[in-house]
Amino acid sequence: MNTPYKYEEIQSHFNNYLDENLEYLKENDPHWQDDLHNHAFNTDYYIIGRYQAKQWLGDNVFDVIDTIKEYEQQNFGEVTTDLSEPESVVNMYAYIVGEEVVNNWLDKNANA
Repeated sequence: MNTPYKYEEIQSHFNNYLDENLEYLKENDPHWQDDLHNHAFNTDYYIIGRYQAKQWLGDNVFDVIDTIKEYEQQNFGEVTTDLSEPESVVNMYAYIVGEEVVNNWLDKNANA
């Protein structure tokens, strides 16, 4: 299986999130492992700004959109992300790849 576009960057974002928030989550959220993906990728934007989002997407914009469409169809039965808005596209893509990043981390750190 191919590594998703910008996987390492999204993984680095998650690692930074953990460095800043893991102890707090453990102390304040009894279900922190179940909520970790939501906390890390759904409570704040990954990229802010249209220009920054366009730069981040680069030549892979259509591959990213395909990933979003497939994920949302499979999980929600419809595509709800505004695919004409680069910031929305990047943030949804980071959410999707972030799910894999978090699951991989949880698998390796089951007793964290």
